[in-house]
Amino acid sequence: FAFATADTDRRFIFIIQRGAADGLGILAPVGDPAFASARGDLAANALSGAKLDGLFTLHPQMTASAALFRQKQAAFYHAIASGYRERSHFDGQNLLETAGTRPYGRDDGWMNRLLSLLPKGESKALALATAIPPALRGPVSVSSYAPSRLPDANAALMERVAMLYAEDAQLAPLWTSATQTEAMAGGIDPSAGRGGVAAGKLVASLMAGADGARIAMVETGGWDTHINQEGRLGTALKGVDELVDTLRTELGPVWAKTLVLVATEFGRTVHVNGTRGTDHGTASAAMLFGGGLAKGGKIIADWPGLSPSQLYEGRDLKPTMRFENMVIAALSAHYGIDPERLRRSVFPDFPDMS
Repeated sequence: FAFATADTDRRFIFIIQRGAADGLGILAPVGDPAFASARGDLAANALSGAKLDGLFTLHPQMTASAALFRQKQAAFYHAIASGYRERSHFDGQNLLETAGTRPYGRDDGWMNRLLSLLPKGESKALALATAIPPALRGPVSVSSYAPSRLPDANAALMERVAMLYAEDAQLAPLWTSATQTEAMAGGIDPSAGRGGVAAGKLVASLMAGADGARIAMVETGGWDTHINQEGRLGTALKGVDELVDTLRTELGPVWAKTLVLVATEFGRTVHVNGTRGTDHGTASAAMLFGGGLAKGGKIIADWPGLSPSQLYEGRDLKPTMRFENMVIAALSAHYGIDPERLRRSVFPDFPDMS
């Protein structure tokens, strides 16, 4: 988890699917005449998912997400990708998070650049991790917090440390921030597990109230499904589905001012490999959730098709939409920022708004 706070009552959460999530498994184009033959054994599972329109069904494990879609609190994007066209997880994730022209070409991330556009005030960032994710790195101050399984320090020790730091210009504000964050997370048992419900409760606790975080990043894994994809993908998607639904319930009225983005570094191959999995591909699917979505209840896709002649390099779903365009539109609507101004500040290396 990574968190940032800013002087705004709106929340934004980016859930990154590290490992290349299979967009064709998440949002299956069952209405495409080439889908069944192209997907083989993986096609049958898709038919039991929620039918969203004449072309797409949602994975059967994403029951809460399907309900949010019907309530116009979810929107799905397909055949989407960043500008990356190779198949390295590390390079693809770096480009997704920094939005540069090439992997490792920038030292700052687009989420850190977003903070510069939000109202001035408390604009520090906080990462629940041992290292700050690239998306949150940059000139805006970022610290870290990780839940501890060690016994809590007694009150007397905490008081003595606070007194020791009180006159230090650097340590005093850091100590205050750390103790405030610990207090906000104090109601969550670290031993409660790592499932979507536990994660959602922790994120919501750190985003609630006037002192809560306003920007968050959540890292999820389990998406590199080279082997036995069906069960592994379902488990990972159930976790995200539970996380989003828990955020909705735990944030309460704040959900109406919350935007959640779910995206991955690239997709997976159209055809199944010899171990009932899929390999590194190109385009995938992305998801938006929130109580006040501008395009809630819609699927946004310029569908390229799955016949052999329509595939990218003869093997992948062809990208027809840029990740940056989707994020620019979503964030500008969410925060009421002019799209071109947001592009210049948050995605300065991406000049094309078409």
